[in-house]
Amino acid sequence: MDLLTPDLGLLFWQLVVFLGLFFILRVFAWGPIVSSLHERENNIQSALDLAEKTRVEMTALQANNEKLLAEARHEREAILRGAKETADKMVADSREKAESEGKRILEQAREAMQNERQALVAQMKKEVVTLSLDIAEKVLRKELNDKSTQEKLVSDMVANSRLN
Repeated sequence: MDLLTPDLGLLFWQLVVFLGLFFILRVFAWGPIVSSLHERENNIQSALDLAEKTRVEMTALQANNEKLLAEARHEREAILRGAKETADKMVADSREKAESEGKRILEQAREAMQNERQALVAQMKKEVVTLSLDIAEKVLRKELNDKSTQEKLVSDMVANSRLN
């Protein structure tokens, strides 16, 4: 039973050895262990913070990339729309120019036809006058062979000219 009941001296020395060992471990072992644990915890926390920061930056970059893509699409659509408007304008201008040129050519043709018609009418009048004079001359020569007929014609003409 002596083994089960400790002696007061043994308890004292066990307490002294325990406190000595506790002090030695605290000074030489636990300080470096605790400081290395704190250092490791800080390293892990800084790595987690860096990972979070990187994730936020990646999200921002992805949003920025999507924004740039949207702007590029918008710019491409604007360029295509501008090119289409320019092409449509060129076609419309060409069509308008062709129509005005066609109208001008038609107007010139109408004027040429009118001038030709007037020239033909003038020439026909001239020929009609010439023919009429020739016919009148032949008729007058035939009718005025007689002197009494000539005198009567002259007197009629004088009478008619005074009336006019």
